[in-house]
Amino acid sequence: MTSFRPLPAHRREIGDLREEIQQRTGKTPQELYEEREKRVRDSIYLRQPDRIPLFVFPDPAAHYGIPHSAAWYDPAAWRRAFIREALDFEPDLTSGTFTTSGETLAALDVKNRLWPGGPLPADYEMQFVESEFMKEDEYDFFLSDPSGFMIRRYLPRMCGSLAPLAKLPPLDLMTNIEGITELFCSPDFRKLARALDKAGREMRRYRLAMGNLQEDLAQLGFPALSHPGGVGVAPFDVLSSFFRGMKGSMLDMYRQPDNVIRACEAILERRIATALPADPKARGNPKRVFMPLWRGDKSFMSKAHFDRFYWPTLKKTMLAAIKLGYVPMPVFEAHFGDRLRCMLELPKGKAVAVVEHMDVVQAKDILGGHTCIIGNVPKSLRYKSPKEVLGYYKDLIAKCAKGGGLMLNISLPYDTPVEKLKDMVRRISEYATY
Repeated sequence: MTSFRPLPAHRREIGDLREEIQQRTGKTPQELYEEREKRVRDSIYLRQPDRIPLFVFPDPAAHYGIPHSAAWYDPAAWRRAFIREALDFEPDLTSGTFTTSGETLAALDVKNRLWPGGPLPADYEMQFVESEFMKEDEYDFFLSDPSGFMIRRYLPRMCGSLAPLAKLPPLDLMTNIEGITELFCSPDFRKLARALDKAGREMRRYRLAMGNLQEDLAQLGFPALSHPGGVGVAPFDVLSSFFRGMKGSMLDMYRQPDNVIRACEAILERRIATALPADPKARGNPKRVFMPLWRGDKSFMSKAHFDRFYWPTLKKTMLAAIKLGYVPMPVFEAHFGDRLRCMLELPKGKAVAVVEHMDVVQAKDILGGHTCIIGNVPKSLRYKSPKEVLGYYKDLIAKCAKGGGLMLNISLPYDTPVEKLKDMVRRISEYATY
């Protein structure tokens, strides 16, 4: 992977902004960073900070007049808008971009995503497309030869441009390669090579233009919500969404449950084998790792299935991350309800539960004094006025702030001038003091 080496233009930009921040606030970006990081750290460790830390989920397309497609095709513009958003709203935590090069995706003919400016109109948001990239009778292949399966089955199905890889013979005991080299001069493999060359060049261009956005934001005084590393997400989510698809994985829980469990354990073991410990000397401690969760909620599986297929390897995943020096941040994306109690099985003050569709007051009642939570709010607030949003947060803070262990995700209303949004966030911050 190409290392992040800042372009001269990026260095000048960040240098100028650092001076601007110090002149405006009277503090260096490093001092602001330490203040915010301590606020977050105290919340994670269940201490009461000076105020509740605030996170504003980045959405440049909603507030800065650029289309969603810029995230995939104009990384320089997307980067500038990301930085501008952090400077405008001054959150305690920021998030880097989770996008990638649209040109690279197109060159690979990726099948599991639809993205704006490519298959979708410019103002749409990215969509994930599930498919059975692993067939129901391929568990043994997946378990016994994972690299061979990925090269000869998964990648050819997931990327149209990599379809010729399916013609490769088993490579695990091949001691002489010359026998298969004739394949590589065939029209299919020549086309594959051209696609990989284009994909690689476009990805390099994209990364150079985007730069190391997370580090740049840290240089400006904004800690990262999540850091690289950890042990990944729930193994069942990986199996279900990336390999078997929802239909396949749901049927497998009934038709071949032992294989589902074996696959989840194998995914976990491989993730642990390649995971690196958190670097305590690097910027930002403790190192937080974002873990979106989706298939374990009540709309997808019963409590019995959750206890059998989902939670055991998810728990091991989070315990492994904690052992490596990370703070797992499972994102309960849907209606997990009482299943949130599973977090009580983890060590106290060692994780953060991000609740999206659950009532924050109920979540605090369940986890208060044991696990810090990041409270989200109803999506409908994005269609309310700033005054209504402010009232909602004021009430939420009054009910949940006591005792610490709380951070808030601020939902910014649509169709509202940035200056009004800045005032709204500032007033929420004032309400959030202890």
